[in-house]
Formats: sequence, structure tokens, C-alpha cells
Amino acid sequence: MKITDLELFKVPPRWLFLKMSTDEGLVGWGEPVIEGRADTVRTAVLEFREYLIGKDPFRIEDHWQYMYRCGFYRGGPEVMSAIAGIDQALWDIKGKALNVPVYELLGGACRSKIRVYRWIGGDRPDDVAKEAKLASEQGYTAIKMNATEEMHYIDSYRKIDAVSARVAAIRDALGQKMDIAVDFHGRVHKTMAKVLAKELEQYRLMFIEEPVLPQNNEALREIARNTSTPIATGERMFSRWEFKNLLEDGYVDIIQPDLSHAGGISECKKIAAMAEAYDVAVAPHCPLGPVALGACIQLDSCTPNVFIQEQSLGIHYNQGGELLDYLENPEIYQYRDSFIDLIPLPGLGVQMNEEKIREAAKGAPTWKNPVWRNEDGTIAEW
Repeated sequence: MKITDLELFKVPPRWLFLKMSTDEGLVGWGEPVIEGRADTVRTAVLEFREYLIGKDPFRIEDHWQYMYRCGFYRGGPEVMSAIAGIDQALWDIKGKALNVPVYELLGGACRSKIRVYRWIGGDRPDDVAKEAKLASEQGYTAIKMNATEEMHYIDSYRKIDAVSARVAAIRDALGQKMDIAVDFHGRVHKTMAKVLAKELEQYRLMFIEEPVLPQNNEALREIARNTSTPIATGERMFSRWEFKNLLEDGYVDIIQPDLSHAGGISECKKIAAMAEAYDVAVAPHCPLGPVALGACIQLDSCTPNVFIQEQSLGIHYNQGGELLDYLENPEIYQYRDSFIDLIPLPGLGVQMNEEKIREAAKGAPTWKNPVWRNEDGTIAEW
């Protein structure tokens, strides 16, 4: 079997799909994207196209090593996301060719179902108690919300109090039957992150996420000293080499590699194994589309230290396109009591509606993240 073509489709709301074709008629799908830089990732994928055409798609590890190591300059979000989507498509083809789900090629299932959580509140969290109650009625037992709006290096305790009040409203409405994660989103600088982490400890959160930017991971030491709440990070880290020091430092409890950013299934399986050696849990990042989630479910199925999976159904970013819109088999993403079953279909198990994808790709808008400024006019982290 040989790879014959790679096609890319930018579709709403902010996704990029890769179709990899072979001379035996088998097709693999991947989702290589950096939110807001889909066109840059598309170019990176096309730079690998010349190498991949004519190659055996079964040689996944060799192709990964070539794409990563055969450039003098390597890594970074766009290149690693290109590799990630290609890697997903290769695994999809191999699973389909052998008529087994990808998790069977990675050691087999170690669980029967996977817990998922739902986003509430949007970029500027509001009326979260109402949304949390709705999530509970839908059967979710875990939610995640953004913590703050703009936050300066040193900022007002009014903003800290506002975050605390929102979380308190959820606790008042639902008690401890709903697990809550609060995403700092890298918006909060070190000093205020310490204050906020300490304030939120009283609510017994499932975790706090990205309390500081990954470029400032050394600050996790101080934050960990200020709270017993589990600390999660890693969605903006792109290889096992970036996770190495984080794990060695010992101040993180949960890592969140993104299978469309951090080198795909191949790399994230290795990252998760590294984390297991440090007694660290995994909660893969996935606010993306159906192929990315399919890759995550395959990894989750055979990875014992995964404890929960992010998914994008109903997320506030999904304007103009939803998780199920591009699928021929949307039933694979049916959640029951906050769990999803394994996907026992060949490959990733995700059957894409190519006709709808091609139509949606015509004139698809380019998504860009918001640009925020503090009250004094300085750029704020989004």
C-alpha cells in the first residue's frame, strides 16, 4: 500500500481536516490545526506532502521520526500540529487496513468507558450556576469553566472575589455532586495566580488548569505551595521533551497534551507513559472537532492514567459548526452519565461526511482568538 494524496479542508468553526488517500482505496483522516493559525499548519502539512507521497502508511514511527528529526529546526506549535494530524491519519489507515480500532494496535483496551466533561460559561464566565444545572440535567458529572476576564500582573481583589462567587454559586446549586475544574487559561500572572488558587481551595475543585503560561512553569512551585487543589497544564506543550522538565519538577498533578498539537497519537502515548512513571494523571486537551476527539478516545481506551476527557459538544467556540455536523456516524459521541463508550470500529472509528466537508470548506472563515487589553491599554493574555 502507498500514500497517493493529502487534501486539506478548513471548515467552520475553526477546524482543519486532513484526508490521506492510498492506492488501495483506504482513506485516513486527521485534524492538524492550531486554533487561529489553520493556514500556517496547512502549509506545514503540505511541506511534508512531497516526502509522504509514495510511502508505506504502515511505517508510522519511521515517518514520525523523519518529520520531526530531518529538519535542522524542529518543534513548535505549527510543525508539531502538522505532524499530529498526519500521524492521526496514518493510524486511521492502519487500523482500517487491519480491521481493528487503533487502541488494539497500542496494547488493547484497559477500560470499558471514559469519563467526559462539558464546558460552561464562555470566555467571560456568566450565569454559570444555570449552565451547571443544565449540564447536570444532561447527565454530566463534571464541568469546566474559565476563571477570569482580563487580569493584570497585579490586579484588584474584586476580580478574585468575582471568580469565587461564581464557583460558590455552582456549589450552592449542586453541592458536591458536580466536579468543577477552573481554567486560568494562562490569563493570570504568577502573583495573582497564587492568590486565586488559595481562594478557590475551599471549593474542593477537580483541578485548576494552566494557572500560569507554560513559559512560566517554574512558578508552579509557588502555586503548589499555596494550594492542595490538583494542578493541570500542558495544552500548549508540544513534545515529550517539553513535558520532561515539567514532570521532573514534580509540581503538576495532571497533564493535558493535545493530540492535534503535540505530535499526534504516537507522541501523546509516549508522553502519557512518561507521566505514569511520575504518578501523574492525564486529561487530554480537546476543544476541537470529531477527528481530534476520535484520536483522543483511541488513546484514552488504552492508557490507564487518563481519568477524564475534554470534548467540544456545545462549547462556546463552536459558531457555524458543531462536533457532530461532519460525521456519518454521530452516534459514536453519545454520552451517558458523563461517560462515553469505547469506539470499537476500525481505525479512529470516525466516519466523515466528505460531501458536507467539501461544501463547508468553500469560503470558510479564518478564526482568530480575541485580542484583550487591560484597563490601562496594555495587552492582556487571552
